[in-house]
Amino acid sequence: MQVYCSKQHANNQSNRFCIHCGEPLPLATGKVVENRYHILRQLGQGGFGRTYLALDKNQSNENCVLKEFAPQVEAQQDLLKAKELFEREASVLKKLQHPQIPRFHASLQAKLGNKDFFFLVQDYVEGDNYYELLEQRQTFSEDEVIKLLQQILPVLSYIHSLDVVHRDISPDNLILRSSDNLPVLIDFGGVKQLPASKGFWFTQLGGNRTLLGKKGYAPEEQLRQGKAFPSSDLYSLAVTALVLLTGKEPQHLYDSYQGVWRWGQEIKVSSQLEAVLKRMLAYKPSDRYQTANEVIKDLNFSIAVKAANPHITKLKTMIAAPGRQRAGAVVSSLHKRSQLVAGALPLPVWLRPFAVSLVGTTAVVLTFAGTWAVVNAVGSAVSSISVSVPSISLPKLPGGSNPGSKPTNDKQISQIVNRREELEIPQGFFTRTVDNLFYTEKPELQGRTLTSNPEDNALRKEWYGVADNLLDKLEQAKLSTSSRRKLGNYGSQDYEAWRRKAQAGQLGDYTISQLNRDTNQKFDRLFPGQRRGKLNQKTLGQIWYAIAADQVNKRQQ
Repeated sequence: MQVYCSKQHANNQSNRFCIHCGEPLPLATGKVVENRYHILRQLGQGGFGRTYLALDKNQSNENCVLKEFAPQVEAQQDLLKAKELFEREASVLKKLQHPQIPRFHASLQAKLGNKDFFFLVQDYVEGDNYYELLEQRQTFSEDEVIKLLQQILPVLSYIHSLDVVHRDISPDNLILRSSDNLPVLIDFGGVKQLPASKGFWFTQLGGNRTLLGKKGYAPEEQLRQGKAFPSSDLYSLAVTALVLLTGKEPQHLYDSYQGVWRWGQEIKVSSQLEAVLKRMLAYKPSDRYQTANEVIKDLNFSIAVKAANPHITKLKTMIAAPGRQRAGAVVSSLHKRSQLVAGALPLPVWLRPFAVSLVGTTAVVLTFAGTWAVVNAVGSAVSSISVSVPSISLPKLPGGSNPGSKPTNDKQISQIVNRREELEIPQGFFTRTVDNLFYTEKPELQGRTLTSNPEDNALRKEWYGVADNLLDKLEQAKLSTSSRRKLGNYGSQDYEAWRRKAQAGQLGDYTISQLNRDTNQKFDRLFPGQRRGKLNQKTLGQIWYAIAADQVNKRQQ
């Protein structure tokens, strides 16, 4: 079995350090640290090390989290500063006693190979973090976000009362605990113990200030100057709320040129919640709420005002999810209108039946040669209606070949079609995914139609290269035949079915959190960096689902 460093270099499991770059490798499953902590699997990885799920053999094999200290720095002064951060976290965790903060067990030093490693031991929290939930859910409702704020603000009030600032609040560091559905605040690696004599604190690593906190989530004073106040945590919590509400990363919600958040554009919430979040997000720390309790007070008042207003409706929800009879009427009406629209469009004869088919079945199948521009306007009207989609014929791929037949005039695309057919990958999903990957790499070509003319030869070859690479990845994934056949048809209903099976014990002791982590780990090896970019649920997201489906099937056998 192979293990991988953070740069995706492959190594033998027996290696402790990467043979390519020297980075410490993850501890192998089954490894026992200090004759006590039995490693079950890796949970995550950060700049200063990794976290593992382990069994504590001295505590009736109770689950716990081992947080490894293995900073990616070389200079002695940098190592000392990083160790200071580690010890700071240990000292702070020892004094934090709150039911929504993982309980601290111990800190220890162990020699692995010829090098000393340091570990923190904490409670294991069963559940998904909010970033994982967002990937599954797309967005959270306003009521859900308000509930999260009400449940996590008292935790911030508690740590701030002890002069502790977290400095790294984000969806990744909030876990929805399975046992009681309460949010738990984790990862105190960036904590700042507020000193009586100083207004701020920063570290020096690699000759530069290391300003802890995630870009987009941390406020200006933290990222630029290393300053942190209780109001800095409130700022990060407000950004977290916006990300959950919209399903978009902070950089897409903030106009850096104007220096304002996109209220009423990307961010649409009730006026009551908007007023609270705006104050939490004030540029100057002095203009923000100074305590979490102040936010709680205003938030509760806003909820009372909202409840007292009988004119607030759920119109948006009604439009997005019409009743069955109404949905049928909408589809029927759109199908009739589509006949007229297709006739009016200046399309070539061979593409007109395709446009009608797309609208009539309410499916938008992205194909190469610029189909985006042709069908997007027609398909957008029905994008929120979910119906079963029959198979349809696709326009031609670059080079003039139909993806459903084996072309004879282009050897490379013939090979691609043959490989796809051998893997039994649905042609609609495959073409759509290749298009998505191609245009992501070349955004300047969005809307540009590739032709079979000589001037497009180089671009067609690049498209073929993307297709070949995708087939390579699908082969490396070693998906079952049934999972490959279903690509393009997975959705949230599958995930909910897996969740119910896990809760009912039909997967043994395998939990939905374990499913997420195992799937993420395998997916990340195939598509490094893609998952954090928020997967397109119709393309790469389908591969994530297929990997998960195979994980579930293994546990059911």
